[in-house]
Amino acid sequence: MSNIGSYEQRLEGFDWNIAKQILNWEEGELLNIGHMCSDRICAQGKADKTALIWEGFSGEKRSYTFDEVRVLSNAYAKFLQDQGVKPGDRVCIFMEKIPALYISFLGILKMGGVAQPLFSAFEHDSLEVRLRSAETKAILTTQKHLKKVRKIIDDLPLDTVICVEGNPAKLKGEEIFFNVDEAQRVDQFECFESGPETPSVLHYTSGTTGQPKGAQHVHGSVFGQALTAHWVLDLQDDDIYWCTADPGWVTGTSYGIIGAWALAATNCVLDSGFTSAKWYQFVQENKVTVWYSAPTAIRSLMRDGTDLVKQYDLSSLRHLCSVGEPLNAEAVVWSEEAFGKPFLDTFWQTETGAMMITNYPGMPVKPGSMGKPFPGIEAAVLDLKTNEPITEPGKVGLIAFRPGWPSMFREYRNQHDVYASKFVGAPADATPEQCRTADDVWYVSGDRASIDPDGYFWFVGRDDDVINTGGHLVGPFEIESALIEHEAIAEAAVIGKPDEVNMEVVKACVVLNPGFEFDDMTELSVMNFIRKKLSPLAMPQEIEVKDKLPKTRSGKILRRYLKALEWGEEVGDLSTLEDD
Repeated sequence: MSNIGSYEQRLEGFDWNIAKQILNWEEGELLNIGHMCSDRICAQGKADKTALIWEGFSGEKRSYTFDEVRVLSNAYAKFLQDQGVKPGDRVCIFMEKIPALYISFLGILKMGGVAQPLFSAFEHDSLEVRLRSAETKAILTTQKHLKKVRKIIDDLPLDTVICVEGNPAKLKGEEIFFNVDEAQRVDQFECFESGPETPSVLHYTSGTTGQPKGAQHVHGSVFGQALTAHWVLDLQDDDIYWCTADPGWVTGTSYGIIGAWALAATNCVLDSGFTSAKWYQFVQENKVTVWYSAPTAIRSLMRDGTDLVKQYDLSSLRHLCSVGEPLNAEAVVWSEEAFGKPFLDTFWQTETGAMMITNYPGMPVKPGSMGKPFPGIEAAVLDLKTNEPITEPGKVGLIAFRPGWPSMFREYRNQHDVYASKFVGAPADATPEQCRTADDVWYVSGDRASIDPDGYFWFVGRDDDVINTGGHLVGPFEIESALIEHEAIAEAAVIGKPDEVNMEVVKACVVLNPGFEFDDMTELSVMNFIRKKLSPLAMPQEIEVKDKLPKTRSGKILRRYLKALEWGEEVGDLSTLEDD
C-alpha cells in the first residue's frame, strides 16, 4: 500500500512540522543530518537493516547495514577531528560513487564540517575554481585523482589531503592515507550539536550560466528532503530505492543520501558506465522498487526499445520519477508502455534543495507537464515586465516561489549580490536573511513556464534559452518534445539562430535513432510531422544532425554552448561539459 494521501488532502492544513512526525523527531533532539541518517535509524531498532547496496565497474558488490554506516561514519568523523578539521570547515569529497563517498558524507556532517561533494570527472582547473571559492580545508579523494589535487594544492588554502582508496606507498609529501575498513572501530562519537541553520552541504551549480556558484544548505533541510521523499518518491520502509544521480550534484545528496536514509530506505548505487542492459540487470538483481532517474537516461533507454525491456524481470518496480530536465511527453508515454507505469516529472534546483513542483503520486498525469506545487510551496509564474503573478492560463512567465521552505539555500558563498538578485521584492541592500523574510518577496528560478486552467505547470525553457523570433517568444522545450516524437529522432536541442529580418529563427540540432539517415525524404517527413504539432513561428528553419549533443555531466543539454557557437560568441564556463 502506498503511504500517499490525495494531493488535495495533503494541501489541507499543511505544516512542515509533518516532516518531524514522519521522522519521529521531537524538538530538543539532535538535529544533525549525519546522526539522523544513521544513529537515529539504529536507535529505532533498524541497526541490522541494509542501508547500502553497491556495485562497481568490475562487478564487485558490497552491502552495509545501518549499524555499519553508523560506525564507519563515526570513524571518518573522528579521523577528521584528529587532523584538526573544525566545525564549519569545508571538506571536499572528490571520488567516484564508491561506498566511501556516501559514508564519509555523513562523517563530515557528524563532526560539524560542511560537506562539499564534487563530481569526480572534473579536471584540475575546475576543481581549483571550486576549492578556492569554498576555501576548502580538507579533501577526501582516491589515488586515481591525487594527481589533479597535486597540480593545484600549492595555490590553495588546502590544509589536508586524505586518500581513502589506493596504495599508501604511492602517497607524496604530507598526503595521508585512511582506509576506514582497517581503522579502529569507533562505536561512539559525540556528534556536533548543529541547529536548523547550521551549514551542512555546499553544492556548486552546474555553471550553465556564468561561473559556478556555491549554494549553501543547512541541517534543517532534512525536513524538506525527507517529506518530499516520503510523499513524492513514496519511499516506504521495505523499499529498495535507486537514485541514479551522482552526489556531485544536488539530487545525489538530497535524494541519493539524505532523503532516503532519513527514512531508513535501502539505497542502491551502481558505479558503472551506462548501458540499458546493465541498468535493467541492476534493477532485476536487486529487486528495485522505486527508481529516480533523469530524462537524458530515459531517452537513452527509449533508443534501445521495449524488446530489450522484455528480456528482464522488472516486476519489482512500483514507482518511477524523473529529475534534471523537463521530461518530454513522449518519454512518459513510452515508460508506460515499457514498464507499465509512467515516469513522473519533478522540478527543483540546486538552490531549492528539494522538490518544488511535482507530478504527485495518485494525481492525474498530463504527459509533458511539470505537475503542481508540492504542499507547502507557494509557486507562481511572474509577468516578465511587472514581476506580478500571472493569472491568465497559458501565459508564459518566470517560475517563482515564496521563500520559507526548509531546504532552501541560505547563501551563494562570497557572492552576496548574486544571491540578492535571485529575489524579487527584497530591499536593494538586503542581507541574505532579509531576502528570504521580507514581505512580498519571490525567489525567481530563472526558468519560464505557463500554468493551465487545472493548475498544472508547463515548462517553456531557461530564461536565457527562450528564442525571440519577430518579437514572439518561443520556448525550446515544446519544439524539442515534438521532434523526438518522430521515429527518426532520438534527442533534440533547439536554439535561436541570427536572422536579419526576425532577429532570431529556430534551429534544431538532433541526434538520430539507429538505422536512420537524414536525407531529403527524412527531413520532409520530420517537417510534416511537427508542422501538425507546432505553430508556424516555432517551426525550425534549419535542422542539423549531430553525433551527440553537448550536455553537462549531470545530463542537462547545454544549449548555451550550441548557441554561442552559432552566434560566434564566447562559450563561457565549460567545466561541467561532459567528456567527449
